[in-house]
Amino acid sequence: VQLQASGGGLAQTGGSLGLSCAASGSILSINNIGWYRQAPGKQRELVATLSEGGSTNYADAVKGRFTISRDSAKNTVYLQMNNLSPEDTAVYYCYAFIFIAQRVGTIGSDYWGQGTQVTVSS
Repeated sequence: VQLQASGGGLAQTGGSLGLSCAASGSILSINNIGWYRQAPGKQRELVATLSEGGSTNYADAVKGRFTISRDSAKNTVYLQMNNLSPEDTAVYYCYAFIFIAQRVGTIGSDYWGQGTQVTVSS
């Protein structure tokens, strides 16, 4: 299983960027999928997640500005980031809890994609 993230880049304060992340491999189902971020010198923190049932969870810092969505048929999650601020500058990581089939049965595990840089200039 792999998570391939794309998007990000450079934006000005108040601007917008979009991220996408596609999961591939022998996937039975995806429970939670979403995004975390890590700014220099800080711990990785949740940005937003979306459950298989459609429940969303946003960090307070991004509520009202960021929108997470998913295309279950494509095993892809999107993050639309609006009204960006320099505080949003970080490496953004795609995350998913994915169930795969093993000989012993169905196993669920955490998977992470490679980080993608988001830089917001003031």
